[in-house]
Amino acid sequence: MSSSVSAALAGAGAEGALEKRAYGKVFWRLVPFLMLCYVVAYLDRVNVGFAKLQMAQDLGFSETVFGLGAGIFFLGYFLFEVPSNLLLHRVGARMWIARIMITWGILSGCFMFVESPTGFYVLRFLLGVAEAGFYPGVILYLTYWYPAHRRARIIAVFMSAIPVAGIFGNPLSGWIMDAFHGVHSLSGWQWMFLIEAVPAVLVGIMVLLYLDNGIQKARWLTAEEKALLEREIEADHAQGGAQGPHSVAGVFRDMRVWWMALIYFAFVMGQYALTFWMPTLVKATGVQGNLHIGLLSAIPFLCAIVAMNLFGRSADARRERRWHLIVPSLMGAVGFTVAASYTQNTVVALAFLSLAAAGVLTCAPLFWSLPTAFLSGTAAAAGIAAINSVGNLAGFASPYLIGYLKDLTGSTQIGMYVLSAVLVLGAIGVWLVPRKLVNR
Repeated sequence: MSSSVSAALAGAGAEGALEKRAYGKVFWRLVPFLMLCYVVAYLDRVNVGFAKLQMAQDLGFSETVFGLGAGIFFLGYFLFEVPSNLLLHRVGARMWIARIMITWGILSGCFMFVESPTGFYVLRFLLGVAEAGFYPGVILYLTYWYPAHRRARIIAVFMSAIPVAGIFGNPLSGWIMDAFHGVHSLSGWQWMFLIEAVPAVLVGIMVLLYLDNGIQKARWLTAEEKALLEREIEADHAQGGAQGPHSVAGVFRDMRVWWMALIYFAFVMGQYALTFWMPTLVKATGVQGNLHIGLLSAIPFLCAIVAMNLFGRSADARRERRWHLIVPSLMGAVGFTVAASYTQNTVVALAFLSLAAAGVLTCAPLFWSLPTAFLSGTAAAAGIAAINSVGNLAGFASPYLIGYLKDLTGSTQIGMYVLSAVLVLGAIGVWLVPRKLVNR
């Protein structure tokens, strides 16, 4: 072997070791902490679904009132999503994510004072305004550190926070509601809102002390590691930027962005149907006791963690995006359909709710490998926020639709069938996306 070939191989080996070390540092520094933030965020967003088990009876809320209140969160979220993400891009993730978390923690605690539907609606709307920009902000923030071919796995790990919130949050919420009910003349649901609001404020303060705005601000990286990471990001932007819009105005004129928003809308319909209504669906099978309901509700989320990470790893390894979204969306459709058809059988219903959870919760992280394949820079800040805000209107439509149909028919069955059909339409939408646009 010639000396030049040996030198080339040695150089490639050194570069590979440097790359592995750099991305290892980024992962362990950022991803577990961002997961913690999202667990807290998701718990405060959807714990209203558990509060409903006591709150609706105490306050006399109908299924429609609850569904509207649960969903109105997303109207505030929709209106402030794009401005929030543009501000994050301008002022930096550290300051803006901290602001988001502290304000939503304070508002979440205020739910213990709700006495009427109007107060419920106002606080849910304000909570949406406060939290707007958190999730798309984190997705945008991860694009500062990871190129497209690494994102599906990383976003899947980050979004494992959703099932983690379900695994620990549902039993925790059930336990708080049972154990604290009547303490100091407060209901269990009031204590739940108060206790579960505290971590958001504390973690928000931690964000200010811990998070770095970008590669150059990371004092825990060496100069060589920073240079390697920045080269990868620049090369990724050069490849993706050639296919995507280059301005905020260009984002809103790009029909691909709106197509992505419609696909995401379909997936979010399934996601929030699961997270808002899981306790009610489990209770409907005959399970008694808030703690028992919480423990059984954790099983589908355990299945989702496994599926999310298996699909995410496979998508990155194969650099294939479309079928890794189509399959889980169809899993969700089948799961909802069968679970709705066997509501009197706890084992069957729980098994297919687990299939539905594995499907719909896998769709969310893998979806973001599609738009971030052709969006970068300021266009990414606006595009990700626009897609997320429109898609999350499904968070308004989904609980309201199921609540309305349940009041109308006395069953969640019709609502589940409608959601299954929407997930099938989402799968068709992904299939129509050009392969060469996203498979990289």
